Amino acid sequence: MTEYEAIVYDLDGTLVDLAVDWGRVTADVRAVYEDAGLERPGGDLWELLGAADDAGVRSAVESTIAAHEREGARSAPRLPRADELRDLEATVPVGVCSLNCERACRIALEEHGLLESVDAVVGRDTVATRKPHPEPLLETVRGIGASPDGTVFVGDSERDEVTARRAGTAFEYVDRQ
Repeated sequence: MTEYEAIVYDLDGTLVDLAVDWGRVTADVRAVYEDAGLERPGGDLWELLGAADDAGVRSAVESTIAAHEREGARSAPRLPRADELRDLEATVPVGVCSLNCERACRIALEEHGLLESVDAVVGRDTVATRKPHPEPLLETVRGIGASPDGTVFVGDSERDEVTARRAGTAFEYVDRQ
């Protein structure tokens, strides 16, 4: 990994495993639409979040998702790549770019003694766009003072891979043995 000038990690599924029941989060977000007297759009959680602006419930939807994420961050089990992150602290700049809210990222990192090892944290609510748009990753790369072509993004999903390609960084899938 040290052949890169910087490393950016995804959070959930890469450094920690957020203790979140995503089915429950989706149900709670659907309830936000229902409580507002709106017809629920179909789709998964991220499609519901994407439709929230047009429906006028973005703040309530974001708040609902973030509350689950913050709670899940407090008891998130640590994954093996978290040890790698700590070991890299002194050798290259390190960032975290996540689809989770920034506060949940910071809570999880703090719970595992990793926050001090990270130079920049960008969550879903840090910038106006979210992965797979390249801006969150590019903002993380800027925050650690690196260039996209000298950075590797380590993640666990196709969305992470697409984000890296769009941002012009290298990509590596986390090994989930």
